[in-house]
Amino acid sequence: MSGSVKNLSGYVKTSNMYLIVMVALAAGFLCGVLFSSYRATDVASIPGVPGKTDANQMTKEQSQALSELLQATRTTPKDVGAWTQLGHLYFDTGQSEKAIQAYNKSLELDPSRPDVWTDLGVMYRRTGNPTRAVECFDRAISINGGHETALFNKGIVLMHDIKDLQGALKAWERLVQINPNAQTPDGRTVKSMVDQVRNANPAMK
Repeated sequence: MSGSVKNLSGYVKTSNMYLIVMVALAAGFLCGVLFSSYRATDVASIPGVPGKTDANQMTKEQSQALSELLQATRTTPKDVGAWTQLGHLYFDTGQSEKAIQAYNKSLELDPSRPDVWTDLGVMYRRTGNPTRAVECFDRAISINGGHETALFNKGIVLMHDIKDLQGALKAWERLVQINPNAQTPDGRTVKSMVDQVRNANPAMK
């Protein structure tokens, strides 16, 4: 991240950004949540679901940071850090399309960062493009095969949006191999979630 924008207005991405959906399973309801990578790369460490900031109700700090980041991207358009932080700011304030644009510009300059690919995937999912979301998660995983957040998110999108249950289980089982103690936001282990899904679908055992 470029030093020229590292501490603009003291702004840091405040939201781990969870997108909540519910899906009915034979064994009950399972909560589907997407994680952001910026401040939470370890699934097991992620806290509860924060609120979402409305794009029209930015705080004074966010408004100032936005102004400075936009200026930074104009004056130093190859500043990866400026584009990345701009994406984070749009992410936090619910401006998904603008976040996608900023993240894509950041990744054009430096495509080697799995965390940014993962956050871009979250934004594509929020804008109703689950296929692109999975492509982004796969890109993150291709860079870091042990990227827990990308694996978890891939499973959520495959199950809830693409209806590929087998693909979802494959992603989550790979996550469990990497981190047997990985947990969902409600405190269950990912392994127990996988077991619940398989028990609800006997043909998949």
